Amino acid sequence: MDCGVITSKTVLLLLSLIFWAAGAGLAYVGGYVISTYKNYDHFLQDKYALLPAVIIICVAVVMFIIGLVGCCGTIRESRVGLGIFLVIILMIFIAEVAAFVLGFIYKEKVKSDVQGTMQTVFQKYDGKSSETHIVDYLQQQLQCCGVSNYSDWTATQWFNSTGNDSVPLSCCKQDMNSTCTGRLSEPQYLNTQGCAEKVESGLQSVLSYAMLVILGFAIVKFFGMLSVCVLTCKREDNGYQPLYSGVFA
Repeated sequence: MDCGVITSKTVLLLLSLIFWAAGAGLAYVGGYVISTYKNYDHFLQDKYALLPAVIIICVAVVMFIIGLVGCCGTIRESRVGLGIFLVIILMIFIAEVAAFVLGFIYKEKVKSDVQGTMQTVFQKYDGKSSETHIVDYLQQQLQCCGVSNYSDWTATQWFNSTGNDSVPLSCCKQDMNSTCTGRLSEPQYLNTQGCAEKVESGLQSVLSYAMLVILGFAIVKFFGMLSVCVLTCKREDNGYQPLYSGVFA
């Protein structure tokens, strides 16, 4: 068995073994992206923005299954097993490239999507509706106020109806809750940064992280496909007989 065969088998065995770890990693990333988007789904009109995360999770499920196929095909040096492994790797590689491209596209759409939808939700704020709870939760968690900044509240129906010249108490700084009344005349007690910028930054960071992980796994798949080709060609050219035989032989 020459160096090329040994190297190729080593690469394929390592690739098969890390399929489980890769699957777990992708499942975590996909779940994290979906969880993050769920927190902001009221501010996102385009529900297809979740498509990259769904693709990631589907790929992760398949990875747990094909890890076994890869190990068996490599150890037995089965032409059929290696062929199946190659096809599976190629399909996953294409899916990962698609997820990467979609992630890049939707990353660029996040800003316009968030700005427009957030304006609508903030306008529905009335102190008791479901939108009210969502806005208050968002402002408290992100320590922000308004869409672009805290002065946006002056253009809302809620602000004009109260006549208190104040913003919601959820705009108050966390260390000022006891003294903050939400009045615009006391901006030192308020979070003045808008929520849109923070939501956009958070979503884009998650997508960037997911795209980086996908790119790394895609590179691994590429070298795996090369190794399958090398091992298959060596086996045919040298007439090498595998050490093991069985169903996949």
